[in-house]
Amino acid sequence: MDIKEIQSLIKFVAKSGASEVKLEMEDIKITIRTGSAPSTPETTIVQQIPMAQAPAVPVAQAPAAVESAAPGKEESSASTADDSKYITIKSPIIGTFYRKPSPDKPVFVEVGSTINPGDVLCVIEAMKLFNDIESEVAGKIVKVLVDDSSPVEFDQPLFLVDPS
Repeated sequence: MDIKEIQSLIKFVAKSGASEVKLEMEDIKITIRTGSAPSTPETTIVQQIPMAQAPAVPVAQAPAAVESAAPGKEESSASTADDSKYITIKSPIIGTFYRKPSPDKPVFVEVGSTINPGDVLCVIEAMKLFNDIESEVAGKIVKVLVDDSSPVEFDQPLFLVDPS
């Protein structure tokens, strides 16, 4: 793994909002922690040496993406009042969110689509496995909360559904 791959991994982790990511391969062990200080994720890389343990060596400090809190709070309080009548469908796993089964196929659901329990809403890729996310409720899709090909966390809201 070269330094550019490590830097892109740091940026990906900072953007995803994960607090800690550990990656272990045959000859390298990487831990990225972002929870201690939101503006500066800490990356530690340990190269394993046969018959001895190598000490942890800090490699890079990368700034995390920090959004302005004031405008977001105004918008979220206004949308919370409107969204209270809707059911939120959340991600059951961590992975990459896809709205389509493959790049050349149409999306599973659009805003305004009527859904029933068991309908596939999206796919989340986790560790090279594609998991169909099915609806547990009937209703109408009001809003898609995640962009296609974006990383998602466990319990992250994906869709708003109007059950009426």
